[in-house]
Amino acid sequence: MVETMQTSKKDGHFNESIVNEEILEDMKKNRIDHMKYLPDMEQLEESDVMDQVISAMKAYDYDKYTEADVRRALAHDNRTPEDFQALLSPAALPLLEEIAQQAQIETRKHFGNSVYMFTPIYIANYCENYCIYCGFNCHNKIRRAQLNEEEIEKEMAAIAKTGLQEILILTGESKTKSNVEYIGKACEIARKYFKVVGLEVYPMNSDEYAYLHKCGADYVTVFQETYNSDKYETLHLAGHKRIFPYRLNTQERALKGGMRGVGFAALLGLDDFRKDAFATGYHAYLLQRKYPHAEIAFSCPRLCPIINNDRINPMDVHEPQLLQVVCAYRLFMPFASITVSTRECARVRDNLVNIAATKISAGVSTGIGEHSEETEKKGDDQFEIDDGRSVQEVYDTLLKNNLQPVMSDYIYV
Repeated sequence: MVETMQTSKKDGHFNESIVNEEILEDMKKNRIDHMKYLPDMEQLEESDVMDQVISAMKAYDYDKYTEADVRRALAHDNRTPEDFQALLSPAALPLLEEIAQQAQIETRKHFGNSVYMFTPIYIANYCENYCIYCGFNCHNKIRRAQLNEEEIEKEMAAIAKTGLQEILILTGESKTKSNVEYIGKACEIARKYFKVVGLEVYPMNSDEYAYLHKCGADYVTVFQETYNSDKYETLHLAGHKRIFPYRLNTQERALKGGMRGVGFAALLGLDDFRKDAFATGYHAYLLQRKYPHAEIAFSCPRLCPIINNDRINPMDVHEPQLLQVVCAYRLFMPFASITVSTRECARVRDNLVNIAATKISAGVSTGIGEHSEETEKKGDDQFEIDDGRSVQEVYDTLLKNNLQPVMSDYIYV
């Protein structure tokens, strides 16, 4: 572990804004093997997706690509993983204007001017993981809360009144406090109010995903955070989330459980963002080929401040780099949905949906119980948001920018 930190510092990928003295001390303690499955975790022994992703990421040398490689990638109608690597390379940054133009053409070709709207609902923030960059981590001293069924109903009814037809249900990662049956009940309540129900909760086994699909869930989003297993080990010090391979194979288990779609993301700024972005895209690419019916989605979150650590920042992932990642995803996987988070300010989000993103959240709160006037805020936020616009404000801005807000175009099957 100490060697991993020293290597990160040497290569410029150690984000000092995440750590403090207490965390540095905790890092020195013995921890369970992050590559070894726990007894209750389903193993996909026949799948080699993780091995392919990690092998390709380790072999990715982005400094070898030239302007000619980037232009060659832009000229292709169907882009290869190597084209994707070129588009993520430093050589692509001076061509960002051309890349963005091409990404916008690709987006309009497949999505028209449609932009999908949704909002997240946080129903609990109890967490058993010790992820040192997250506001919900089990050692962070915040107000913990969990909504009961009546409160979930009130929150969802209030959200539905805004006109939204898609909801993303989130919890902290505590199977003890937020068990599968509790999440299933939230899905059943959500199905009464919304046409599309997504989940961003702790990773599960395929039979549990089958149960939640039966309860009304359509898709599952999981952030791998970073695909560098050595760095991952230093960031996730305890809890189920510490087990790297179980988390990485979550999307495949969700598809085996009958989910319509799966979402992928690395938290940009935790490690080498180019390698993480490549691994994220290549992971999705491999699963798309293995499960052609699956709908693929990307999120592009950057690190941002949390309660009790307002120093956290995304290090070297500035706005041009964020745009580069979003455009590279679009050019590599033209049909994928791309979501832009309220971690970004209104200006950045409006620009990204005008170029390559196709999904935007609105009326967002990352706290527990903030949507309904009948429900008093009960629990603290996961992270600071930078775009607090209401559903109506985002809707009006999309129209003003000649984009068409879409609330839903799915039928639950």
